Amino acid sequence: MAKHGKKFLEASKLVDRTTTYSVEEAIELVKKTNFAKFDATVEVAFRLGVDTRKNDQQIRGAVVLPNGTGKTQRVLVFAKGEKLKEAEAAGADYVGDAEYISKIQQGWFDFDVIVATPDMMGEVGKLGRVLGPKGLMPNPKTGTVTFDVDKAVKEIKAGKVEYRADKTGNVHAPIGKISFDNDKLAENFQTIFETLLKAKPSAAKGTYMKNITVTSTMSPGVKVDASSFNAK
Repeated sequence: MAKHGKKFLEASKLVDRTTTYSVEEAIELVKKTNFAKFDATVEVAFRLGVDTRKNDQQIRGAVVLPNGTGKTQRVLVFAKGEKLKEAEAAGADYVGDAEYISKIQQGWFDFDVIVATPDMMGEVGKLGRVLGPKGLMPNPKTGTVTFDVDKAVKEIKAGKVEYRADKTGNVHAPIGKISFDNDKLAENFQTIFETLLKAKPSAAKGTYMKNITVTSTMSPGVKVDASSFNAK
């Protein structure tokens, strides 16, 4: 087991591992137990009762957080013609086609999200081996393969986050920074929570929201009581 530092162990004493807290209490605790010297990211982790090995139980998508993430995403757009101008006008950081494909093949990764128009996917697909493992491949399910480049870029810049259930049914997503007001973090949490509830596959059996934990980059995880939200 990894050894934790003195500050982490002291912070852990404030969190009762056997208790599930309301989201407001959980956020308060995460702030109290965060000892990072920088503006740490606050994350939520959901353990869902889904079997992602089955096609009818995949969970993947994207949602725009009402209060953003506190991080400005660098957006690369693969497009042609008029769509290049549209991407630039929407605020994309990098816009182009072949030259950026070749830059990525040479190991360039100074971006966070890729948006591609459908007519570019034949070319972008060649980067699958490089982009896939990093989770950077554009995907229609997350709205990053689209002709509506203007909307895609603006949503990403406004605080759109992608979510995906991994092999064990876990979904991790940022909900902001430690410097955010508590109510803004709670509102972002609520947005992701409701999005995942709506995404519940009809084939999923048993308890769907098995476990919810809020944490920051340098603080212990705090369990959230899912029923306190179901009631809303």
